[in-house]
Amino acid sequence: MTSSDERKPKRRRRLLWLAAFIVVLFAIYSTGWFYLADRVRSEADKAVATLNKSGVQAGCANLQVSGYPLSFAISCDNLAYEDDAKNVAASAGSFNAVAQITQPLSPVADLRGPLRTSVPGMVPLWIDWDNLQANVKLSWPLPRRISLQAEGLSGQTDPADDTDPVELFSAGKADGQLQPNGRDIDYLGNFSDLEIDSDAIGGRVLPALDASGDVTLKNGVALIGTQMKSLRGQAIEIRNLDLSSGTARVTVSGPLSVDAEGLIEADLMIKLKDPKAVAAILGGAIPEQKSQIEQGFAALALLGNEPSMPLKVVKGKASLGFIPLGKIKPLE
Repeated sequence: MTSSDERKPKRRRRLLWLAAFIVVLFAIYSTGWFYLADRVRSEADKAVATLNKSGVQAGCANLQVSGYPLSFAISCDNLAYEDDAKNVAASAGSFNAVAQITQPLSPVADLRGPLRTSVPGMVPLWIDWDNLQANVKLSWPLPRRISLQAEGLSGQTDPADDTDPVELFSAGKADGQLQPNGRDIDYLGNFSDLEIDSDAIGGRVLPALDASGDVTLKNGVALIGTQMKSLRGQAIEIRNLDLSSGTARVTVSGPLSVDAEGLIEADLMIKLKDPKAVAAILGGAIPEQKSQIEQGFAALALLGNEPSMPLKVVKGKASLGFIPLGKIKPLE
């Protein structure tokens, strides 16, 4: 027997062992996939049953787990939540979340509108969108990142009687991202082509707006899972908050907090671009103060096309540069 003849049985054995290993590995994966699918269904049923015992009606209609073998997908025909004791209700359309086998800790979810909400102290709302998608980077004990992207966003009131709804706003695009940063939580977000209906703000007129923000909520991780009943004791760091329309732009940065008595403390820097254009927008939004706004911004325009000034609030008393603005009422 030649050496080549001796190598052939060895190759066959290796191939057989490799095939057996692949079969065993696939069997383990399949068992795990179906176990997880059954666990998701049972845990969802338990969660709904627990809520129902406490007087809350919640549901994920026609829950399905699919995608085997290359992905893991969870879907519902619609989502609903109703708490009669607190008079809170919310519902939305179909929900679908998918995690690919190559990225099991990075699921992508989409939700169909409309989202209908009813909360004490607020008019019922109807919020809709063309597309809403969430991307999550899972980790322990908190996700590393949660991001939302929406297109064709709009909102209106949702009367329970026969009265006509009131259009509130629409936006071409909006997105936001949350991620833990030590004990804090960072937020990055922006929106474009935001139009606020004049009927929603008492007949006042605003042009289409674009905005972006980069903000940190101090001690935000500890606030997760708690029912925050008050703004008192909360603090944020505004790295950049930008609002613009055409050539007009306002940029804000600096720390802001609310003390135990509800008084605002802030040390902000306000930057303007094209003060006259900013004045025109504010004059349309606050027509009763139009002449004072135009006079004040005319003086600012003397500092150039991009002036900046400090906005300080000490124990609720606000001042813009050396100009006192008055006292801000304590927050609850």
